[in-house]
Amino acid sequence: MAHANARTTVYARKLIVFRVLAGHRPGEVAKQLGISRQTVYKWVRRFRAEGLAGLADRSSRPHRMPRRTSVETTAAIVAARRAHHAGPVRLAAILGLAASTIGAVLARAGMPRLADVDRLTGELLRGRRHSDRRYEREHPGDLLHVDVKKLGRVPDGGGWRVHGRSEEVRGRGLGWDYVHVAIDDHTRLAYAEVLPDERTGTCAEFLIRAAAWFAAHGITITRVLTDNAKSYRIGAAWIAACAQLGIGRRFTKPGCPWTNGKAERFNRTLQTEWAYATAWTSNAQRTAALDSWLEHYNTARSHSALGGRPPISRLAA
Repeated sequence: MAHANARTTVYARKLIVFRVLAGHRPGEVAKQLGISRQTVYKWVRRFRAEGLAGLADRSSRPHRMPRRTSVETTAAIVAARRAHHAGPVRLAAILGLAASTIGAVLARAGMPRLADVDRLTGELLRGRRHSDRRYEREHPGDLLHVDVKKLGRVPDGGGWRVHGRSEEVRGRGLGWDYVHVAIDDHTRLAYAEVLPDERTGTCAEFLIRAAAWFAAHGITITRVLTDNAKSYRIGAAWIAACAQLGIGRRFTKPGCPWTNGKAERFNRTLQTEWAYATAWTSNAQRTAALDSWLEHYNTARSHSALGGRPPISRLAA
């Protein structure tokens, strides 16, 4: 296969050379093949210098690339990718480099796509569900994604992340924290609370507080999307809270949690950047760190779906 930008194929180059060597004048050969005389001279010269090997395709890459990313910067980009399991947009904010540069370096290094790896471990996934379909509501408040993420409680003094897996298993039987999350579909602004359960009354009270928090940011919630848990589907307190706030209810397709994809994606970010980001020495310590992390997420952290800007920028716009 010829070079993508080549005007002649290897066969045509051989034809040029053989006709000239057979006695045809270069101008005649150029006219016969629809090329310039300079092209004819070039391939004859290469054939005489290198033989048939000189007629093969050559890379168009320049011999010198003084502006190419340095070896040190390349190593820093690859190391940051392995440490943060983040894409070019987020790494650009961390490293102070252009996202396009980071993307090119990661491609040259053969790093797998983020969609193909586990965000916690960086290991390749054997299988995954993927869809190119994307949606986004036009205005803030048009749709609020709500979900609950269960996290094992941290024992006093820390668990295996502090003491290692070789120690006696710690934390067993301590129960769960239920992290209730709410994400605005348009802005990606997020609100979350660590609560003791996911009963209907707890979910309803969370929704009321979340709606008040968004209202304080100028966002009026008109519709909420949840999974099909009984607390949301038939829970009297949840239904009453939605009616009180004037919020319409929507539910995900049964058996398809990715229907509530923005909440599910936020849960993964919440785990990697808050819940499992450090070795906590107590459950209270981890819970206390949630508010500051949420503030960072909403006002400072670059968001790939928002072009590298934080969610609060969408609200300002």
